[in-house]
Amino acid sequence: MITTGIEAMSFYTPHRYLGLETLAEHHGIDPEKFSKGIGQEKIALPGHDEDIVTMGAEAALPLIERYGRENIDTLLFATETGIDQSKSAGIYVHRLLGLPANCRNVELKQACYSATPALQFACSYVARKPDRKVLVIASDVARYDLDSSGEATQGAGAVAMLISANPKVLEIGTATGLFTEDIMDFWRPNHRRTPVFDGKFSTLRYLNALVEAWNDYGANDGKSYEDFSHFCYHLPFSRMGEKAHRHLAKNAKAPIDMEKALTGMLYNRQVGNSYTASIYLAIVSTLENSAADLSGQSFGLFSYGSGATGEFFDATVVPGYQDHLFAARHQNLLNDRIAVSYEEYIALWHAIEAKDGAVTELPDEARGRYRLARIDDHKRIYTDRQS
Repeated sequence: MITTGIEAMSFYTPHRYLGLETLAEHHGIDPEKFSKGIGQEKIALPGHDEDIVTMGAEAALPLIERYGRENIDTLLFATETGIDQSKSAGIYVHRLLGLPANCRNVELKQACYSATPALQFACSYVARKPDRKVLVIASDVARYDLDSSGEATQGAGAVAMLISANPKVLEIGTATGLFTEDIMDFWRPNHRRTPVFDGKFSTLRYLNALVEAWNDYGANDGKSYEDFSHFCYHLPFSRMGEKAHRHLAKNAKAPIDMEKALTGMLYNRQVGNSYTASIYLAIVSTLENSAADLSGQSFGLFSYGSGATGEFFDATVVPGYQDHLFAARHQNLLNDRIAVSYEEYIALWHAIEAKDGAVTELPDEARGRYRLARIDDHKRIYTDRQS
């Protein structure tokens, strides 16, 4: 059987953040409500000229620079904060990255889950055509109403993955466990900029979907709980991952070992919620922050998207994976960020309106190579600083 999986993966997050102690101070509450209550420290904030396209392109750029564009004939873009009801955000990224014109390009949506079917579709495709590669991008801006219970769980980020029949980082297993149910725990109608959600209900359904997907995974010849050295979960906030890990261990009648999950939460605590990208950010965090050599070890992975769909699957770390990480780049990205005041956060939270078709120039705020320069006649104009 042809092995398929992740040849390389990289993430990007904007250079500004709001420390949650600043948010706590504004609301007059104990900062530990955020640092211990939900396990979060910072939320990343995109500038007005940054969005899912610029973040996705920035995340993918290191992959293109190191591995080239050759043989990439498919781009799958996963997001739940789409910028257009028709055109895929991946089309813009395709041009910014200079990918070949003979390329398939489509956007996938199912809340925070859609990057996982994109990954699975990509693996199936390269198994059929081993000489091809697929670029999978998960990119999202998590934005909630001001003063709402979700305000502290905002964030922004993107993860890009190069999928091939020559995985150098993770081999994706063929066993999967699936679960879908029609519920309203989190959704965003077309007329709203921020989502509607029932946090407590969503937590319960997340945990239920985890067990249902885990049981289905076992029924489909999946590995046993003891086979996994680490677990990575969808992380709207890191305490959710801790709840999930305890719940799964209890269901599997296994001892609870939080060390198997906590490494994957380190980046999430610094970036905040990145929706579709969050479980893949957890994988990057695990690979880059584990002191031990993880070669040959198996990860248990749970992806969840409200509405709701859950999937449990597995991945095995490929020997020599360290040579294909971008750990130093990612550390610099996180270390070089700057904190904003509450007033600056509010200014960034409010989007610049461009509904009447007039030319709207966006302030030059992005620190990366790509930016949304303006919106003109309802057209989004992205630029490459090096062009």
